[in-house]
Amino acid sequence: MAFVDAVTLNGRHATLEPLALEHEEEIKLAAADGELWNLWFTTVPRPEGVRNYIEQLIAQRERGEVLAFAVRDNESGRIVGGTRYLHIDENNRRLEIGGTWYAQRAQRTAINTECKLMLLTHAFEKLRCIAVEFRTDWFNKRSQAAIERLGARRDGVLRNHIIMPDGRIRDSVVYSVIQNEWPGVKKNLLYKLEAGGLTC
Repeated sequence: MAFVDAVTLNGRHATLEPLALEHEEEIKLAAADGELWNLWFTTVPRPEGVRNYIEQLIAQRERGEVLAFAVRDNESGRIVGGTRYLHIDENNRRLEIGGTWYAQRAQRTAINTECKLMLLTHAFEKLRCIAVEFRTDWFNKRSQAAIERLGARRDGVLRNHIIMPDGRIRDSVVYSVIQNEWPGVKKNLLYKLEAGGLTC
């Protein structure tokens, strides 16, 4: 049994489904809402690259490196984004939540809050992780603010960390939630959901 198995996570506002080729057309539509591929500090696929994007993430899942999810809005029934577990480290019981993006219509809604709650709950309470990381681009200030509102703490900056598809060398800001912080972070997320869930 793998440390991280392909599971579906169900919430009131959203459902996280293991990403599959059947999601291709819905992913295209979601990414087109706001033309998210034009945000230079993200890696949302263009329509013509969506199939390859899904195939690569499935291959990484089969190697135990990544578990990618399609995010379904329970109210509309439509896919509105994607997120994933990555940098999965079974020996040290750590992983990262990242690669997250949402269609424009789903941004600043309860969906992101609930998705983070489901992912963190599964990581800490089912997988028994001792730490969960978040990493974002130095220039993505909106993402940094959203991560901080979740209750994660800033660990530092990985300079010259990633070569982006356009050749730019990215500095990554690293945040984490550790095991003993999880009860407080969970309480914070549940409170935010009751208050409307606006985290990003």
